[in-house]
Amino acid sequence: MHVNILQATHPDMLLGLDTERLRTHYLLSDLFAKDDIRLNYSHVERLIIGGAAPVHQPLQLEAIKEVGSDPFLARRELGVINIGGLGRVTVDGRAHSMQPHDGLYIGQGSAKVVFESVHEANAAKFYLVSSPAHARYETVKISSAEAKSMRLGSLDTANERTIYQYIHPDVCRSSQLLLGITSLERGSVWNTMPCHLHERRSEVYFYFDLSPEARVFHFMGTPEQTRHIVMASEQAVISPPWSIHMGAGTSRYAFIWAMAGDNQNFNDMDPVPTSTLL
Repeated sequence: MHVNILQATHPDMLLGLDTERLRTHYLLSDLFAKDDIRLNYSHVERLIIGGAAPVHQPLQLEAIKEVGSDPFLARRELGVINIGGLGRVTVDGRAHSMQPHDGLYIGQGSAKVVFESVHEANAAKFYLVSSPAHARYETVKISSAEAKSMRLGSLDTANERTIYQYIHPDVCRSSQLLLGITSLERGSVWNTMPCHLHERRSEVYFYFDLSPEARVFHFMGTPEQTRHIVMASEQAVISPPWSIHMGAGTSRYAFIWAMAGDNQNFNDMDPVPTSTLL
C-alpha cells in the first residue's frame, strides 16, 4: 500500500505556480495499480482519496501511520464506488456485491475491510474517499438505482446532466462525508456551471468514463484568479474551500464528487456569476 501526502494550500500560492507545480499540489494520478491500494492523504479536511484494484487476490485496507489509529477506520468513515467490473467488499465478515457504479458507505469503527474482484478478466475498481468521523453510522450498500437522482442543465447551455446522491442525508446517514456521481448527457460538456464556492466544505472531483484520448479542462482558483488543470480519465483533483470547481470536456464524461466539512447541506454554497470570472 502506497500513501502520498498533500499539504493544505493558500490561494496566494496560485499566483506563482506553473503548470507542473499546480498539478503536483492538486492533481491525483495513478490511483489504480493492479493488486494494490493507492492512497492520498490531504490536509484539506484530512480527506484520504485513493483506489483499490484487486485482480488476482483480495486486498485488505490496512492501518497507516498517517491516520494514527488501528484499524484504519477507528476514527474515520469511508465511501466506496465501483467503477470497474463486478466486485465484492467485505466489511467485518459481511460481503456486499458491487455492480458497476454501486456505492457503499462504511461506518466508523469497522475493523476489517476487504476488496476483491469476481472476474480477473473484468476486474473491479474501487474508488475510495475517507474523512474523519465523530459518530458511527451503519454500513449501507447503495446501488446505482437507489441513489437519489436530480436532472439539471440543458443542451442549450451544454450542461444537461444527472446528479446521483449516494452518501447524502436523504439516502444514507454519515458523520460528515457526502458522495455521489454526476453524469453528463451526450452533447453536454460543462459540469457545475455556473460555478460556486462553499467556504464550509472542501471537495474532490474524480473524472471517469472518458476515452483514452479525451480530456477534461478542470477550472479552479479564486473567481478573480482562475487556473485550469488538464485531466485524463480516472484522475482526481482537490478543491480547497476557497476554490471554484467546474470543468469542460472534449466529450461527455462522468465524475464522482465527494465533500467533507462543517455541514451536510448539499445546497450550502455561494454562487459565482459567470460574468465575474477572470
